[in-house]
Amino acid sequence: MTELSPTQDRSLEELDRLAQLAEDVIRRARAAGASQAEVAASIDTGLNVNVRLGEVETVEHTRDRGFGLTVYFGKRKGSASTADLNPGSIQATLDQACAIARYTEEDEAAGLADAARMATQFPDLDLWHPWRIDTEGAIALGKQIEDAGRSHAGITHSDGASVQMGEAIAVYANSHGFLGRERGTRHSLSLSLIAGDEEGMQRDYWYDSVRSADDFMSAAALGDKAAQRTLSRMGARSLSTRQCPVMFAPEVARGLIGHFIGAVSGGALYRRASFLLDHAGKQVMPSWLNIVERPFLMRGQGSSAFDAEGVATRDSALVENGVLARYVLGSYSARKLGLESTGNAGGVHNLIVEGGQDDFAAMLKRMGTGLLVTEVMGQGVSTVTGDYSRGAAGFWVENGQLAYPVEEITIAANLRDMYANIVAVGADVDPRSHILTGSILLEQMTIAGE
Repeated sequence: MTELSPTQDRSLEELDRLAQLAEDVIRRARAAGASQAEVAASIDTGLNVNVRLGEVETVEHTRDRGFGLTVYFGKRKGSASTADLNPGSIQATLDQACAIARYTEEDEAAGLADAARMATQFPDLDLWHPWRIDTEGAIALGKQIEDAGRSHAGITHSDGASVQMGEAIAVYANSHGFLGRERGTRHSLSLSLIAGDEEGMQRDYWYDSVRSADDFMSAAALGDKAAQRTLSRMGARSLSTRQCPVMFAPEVARGLIGHFIGAVSGGALYRRASFLLDHAGKQVMPSWLNIVERPFLMRGQGSSAFDAEGVATRDSALVENGVLARYVLGSYSARKLGLESTGNAGGVHNLIVEGGQDDFAAMLKRMGTGLLVTEVMGQGVSTVTGDYSRGAAGFWVENGQLAYPVEEITIAANLRDMYANIVAVGADVDPRSHILTGSILLEQMTIAGE
């Protein structure tokens, strides 16, 4: 499936060019009177092919550039950006950033992250795996995936297969003298199918996302998975309103953890817009549960030696024995709260929800009778109050076995109670995200249906 380059290609040369440009612009910003300055520059390249019903639907080659500059005149901040790396555009961006900074109000929390927190170690995290697949090869692979899915009896239509190749190089530099370089690859395959009979139609999909194309599931396996998921939804029905145990499948469970991250992140906290305000050091989950951040996982989706401000990342607990060990902070939000950055400017880096030994089947048996959620819809989640109410689809489970598919229901509870009443976390971890969790079983939620 893969065709990897035998050479280093031109990425290192381009990184050098971006680094030189960043350092030059910072020098020029200081010469213009800025007390501090920082630059983030990137180049993203990719190929995206979509195949539908055996025919090529779209072919897209991308090469995007980005250059962002922030300058500080004391506590006054100005930012400007451009997608053009030509000298004239860079100078105009610098002039605009300086002009903005001179007219903004002072902000005591403004400024670069502390110089002492800058990363000094840059290990190779095995994130760079160029996939030398050409357009014809991507089209052929897309057709293989779609053919595998469409070969299943009961599949009546296809919304198409997608093959995506992506490479990104980036530098971050600031006037502390910090210069960080990153390069990484992300590739994906996906397929969406439709099944139908006289009783109606159902649509579902599957995808795979990897750093190295060598790690992809096979085209046949992906097509089979998408078809099986689609066919399993046939004959879906609603449920009567009830309260019962609910299990979130891994691909949905990571969204549940995402809401938790949002509630303990600096922006929500200093705005006093979080139901977990002032909860550091308090019990928020069961005492057996730990959530840890591991920024140095090899080939990890969120691996990095430094955050978006150059602060060194580190292994650390977010939840320890059910207690919220810390918040998720960049330097600005940390200053607003009177705390220190946790190295999370730009987000978290490989957050692992530590689970037990139960695989998916064992988790179903542990639930016994209840609802397995495989899809959620809508935006009914409030970080301020913790109220959670979303449309859902999945399967009704009886005696630890899937009984029948369900749809057109709403699941509701409060996130505070949901986190506190987690019964188990499975070993069936979904590796396609920087949030790594297995299935999550909750003691009870309200199901609203017929």
